[in-house]
Amino acid sequence: MAELATIARPYAEAAFEVADGTGKLAAWANALARLATVASDPAVLQLVGDPGVTPDALYGVIAGAAGEPPADVQNFLRVLIGNGRVAVLPEVRNHFEALKHEREGVVDAEIASAFPLDAAQTAELVKGLEARFKRKVQPQVAVDKELIGGVTVAVGDEVIDGSVRGKLAAMAAALAKV
Repeated sequence: MAELATIARPYAEAAFEVADGTGKLAAWANALARLATVASDPAVLQLVGDPGVTPDALYGVIAGAAGEPPADVQNFLRVLIGNGRVAVLPEVRNHFEALKHEREGVVDAEIASAFPLDAAQTAELVKGLEARFKRKVQPQVAVDKELIGGVTVAVGDEVIDGSVRGKLAAMAAALAKV
């Protein structure tokens, strides 16, 4: 996984530089998302490894399935195919999104809740997170029954544990010291 990220980083940075320079961050992000989805498909990955499939044929399959990306993204795809790097497209997309979010002042927050959150609860939680991190927060909410109650929030490498499970674990640790 780390190797894919290392290979993908320069491609993502180059794509970001072009997209940012032309003011097309959103278009590039959408196109890379579609390309990454297509490139992750097992049938496409099988074609990538097939020596009987020409680069032009591979390009036609991927670009066609991704809905014919914009011209500058098409050139980027041709470079990836030419360098045998189609498999890193999902990592390129992830790194590109991270660069885009950094530029736009957005952070991703992975929120795990013991019970489903309604829209109002999510909005209130996001509002508090935005005040704390002084950035726009893009939440990804999931339900984790093992939390017993409460929520955990991961923003970057910071984790806020407001779960009952976390509080019980802290209490057990404190009691073990006594």
